[in-house]
Order: sequence, then C-alpha cells, then structure tokens
Amino acid sequence: MEYLKEVEGKSVHDYIEVNMGKMRRSIVVAGPVIVGGGPSGLAAAACLKQKGIPSLILERADCIASMWQLKTYDRLCLHLPKQFCQLPLMPFPQNFPSYPTKQQFLAYLKAYAHHFDIKPALSKTVVSAKFDHRCACWRVKTQGFKKEETEYVTQWLIVATGENAEEIVPQIEGMTEFEGPILHTSSYKSGSMFCGKNVLVVGCGNSGMEVCLDLCNHNARPSLVVRDTVHILPQQMFGKSTFGLSMSLLKWFPIRIVDKFLLLMSHLILGDTAQFGLNRPKIGPLEFKNLYGKTPVLDVGTLAHIKGGKIKVCRGIKQLAKHKVEFVDGKTENFDVIILATGYKSNVPTWLKDSDMFCEKDGLPRKAFSNGWKGENGLYAVGFTKRGLLGLSIDANRIAEDIQHRWKAVNSPRV
Repeated sequence: MEYLKEVEGKSVHDYIEVNMGKMRRSIVVAGPVIVGGGPSGLAAAACLKQKGIPSLILERADCIASMWQLKTYDRLCLHLPKQFCQLPLMPFPQNFPSYPTKQQFLAYLKAYAHHFDIKPALSKTVVSAKFDHRCACWRVKTQGFKKEETEYVTQWLIVATGENAEEIVPQIEGMTEFEGPILHTSSYKSGSMFCGKNVLVVGCGNSGMEVCLDLCNHNARPSLVVRDTVHILPQQMFGKSTFGLSMSLLKWFPIRIVDKFLLLMSHLILGDTAQFGLNRPKIGPLEFKNLYGKTPVLDVGTLAHIKGGKIKVCRGIKQLAKHKVEFVDGKTENFDVIILATGYKSNVPTWLKDSDMFCEKDGLPRKAFSNGWKGENGLYAVGFTKRGLLGLSIDANRIAEDIQHRWKAVNSPRV
C-alpha cells in the first residue's frame, strides 16, 4: 500500500491510496464518523461538538433528515408533545404548537444543524464498515452520487441510521396480478389524489390509522386491514398528553397499575374498540411496548370515522386478483388502490461487517435499552431504543460523554 499525497485539515487527513493498481480516496477522520444524517446523527454531532469533539456525518441522501423530508405524508404532526421530541441542547421555539407539524419539525432540524454548524457529507452511501485490528480503526467505505468510492478511517463509529432505514414490503399472494397501484406509505403524500376511490390500507399502526383519516378527509373510501391485536389510546387525557401523563404516573406506580389506569380511561373516552374489530392485547399498552416494541396507537380522530362507518375494518389478506381482494374470513371486495402501512426496518446488517452488536434478524442492538448504545472497539448506536426522539437524545448524550474521556486522553498536551 502506498500513500501518494497527504493533505491536513482541521479534522481530517486526506490520502490518495493506490491499492492493487486502483485509485481510491482515503480520509482519516480525527473525531467520530456518524452514519446517518437524521435526528439521531444530528443529535450525536451536537453533543460531541459541545464537548469540543469534531465529527463527520455521512448521509446517503442529498439532504438532512431524508426520512422526514422525502418519505412522510403532508398532514403528519408529531404524535407526542414537543417537550418529549426536542433534540439535546436546543428546545423547540416557544411559538411552536404542542404537536409541531412536519414542516415545523423540519424547520427545527435545519435550524439545529445551522446552530451547531453541522455540515454532513451528503450523497455518501455507506456500503461497508469494518474494524481493522491492525491499526485499531474503523474503515468506512462509501459510494457517492457518481459511484466514486471513498474510505473514511476513524477510531469511533456511531451508527445513526435508525430503526426506519428501509421500507417493509410484505409479499402477498397475487400482488403481480393486482391492476391498481400498490404503494408504501413512504410514497404517500396526500389523500387528494385518491378522491372517490376505494382504498385498502394495510397496517393499523399510527401511520395506517392517520392515512385512513387523511383519505376520509379527501373523500376517498378507505378500508383498514387489522391482522393483529392493537392498543388504541386517546392522544390526550384530562387536557394533558397521554404519554406525558403515563411518564408522570410511572414515577409513582408500577407499570401494571399505570396500564390498568390507561385502559380504564381509554374505555371511558373511546368505548370498547373490540366491537369495531379492534381487539386489544391481553397485556397492557406500556408493558406490551416494553416486551414487543409495538407502540400503542394515539387516536387523532380515526376511531370516530370507524365508528361512523366511513372506515371499514377488514381481516388479514388471503390473496389479490385484478381489482379484488380476498380476506382470510372469506369476504371479497374490490379496491382501486392498496397502501402498505407496514412500517420500516433497520438496514445495519447489510453494511456493518464482523460485529456482534446488532442482531442479524432485525438489525437492532442485541442489548436492550438502556444498554444497547455501546459496543466494542469504539462502536456506538444512537436512535435504536424504540423510544423515539426522547430515546435518541439519551443515547447521544451518553455517547458524547463516553468518547470525551478517550478524546481527552488522546488529545491532551504532552509535557
């Protein structure tokens, strides 16, 4: 291996590497490399900067927060109050509503990056990251917009690609025969383009329920596929957010007592959801979330349309035909469009090599919260807690504090 040119900057050493006759740019980064320029990556970079530690964010898209900018629907608002969704070191503007809109949240993220002078390397898709034991560093290989290859060498690697890196698209018998559009919610923007159409929404999480509401508001005729049990809670109780109230109660009572309270209040406010085909799990909503990672649905008005008959609830799909859907209970109906609200998954196992930190099956850290943020050899994870924006803030602070100790040891002046 031969190094032809060295360029020194504030935080990197830049080499042109000749390896077996092929030219490849190699950059040595003084601080951590962060993979992912969404809220998790921005939070990690800000916490590091506050402690005087430079970092480099690698982002595959041509913008920050690409999931929020490119793959969310127009009517989306934060499902939790803003105080539970702000990133470390910078609160939301006071004039923002309790539940900021998608556009307001994006404005906040852009202001956050500007405030901390975070400038990610955009259009850099990480194709592999592997720890090199010979030099005790991580080698992170990327491919650019024009397929150019770059390798980044760092002592610390922070995985911030999150739980929602890739769409989950289930394989349903007859999908190739269905003549109408089949799209994932990542491609859905507004119900305005489906006015007057029969639309089948597959998946009854927060996204599926809200897409159904949006379709109703644009005079479409939505039906909702509900295969499993689901907890539906009112977004607010006693004028306060259900989430915030739950967090307060958990300081004083065990989780099962809080779950019983939530179910009692939900029954009083929303009624018996089972009579509308929405059966609850036997385990309470908070305990169910802890065990299986499934977030309860916070109702923002969809249930009223289900009760009023504007949204039909259907069982699981058996198979598709030209414009027909056959359900597992034997019923068949015609639909113009199918929207898959089937969620997302981590893509870490596709590019992180030779590491036991992440599970091959789901791409999440093997260790449960709150121990899943740190691996071996300077490897970290932020945004994989299944606790949303609040969880990633906890991770980002812990990672910055941990790296700071080694950073001081390496960079302290020698006498």
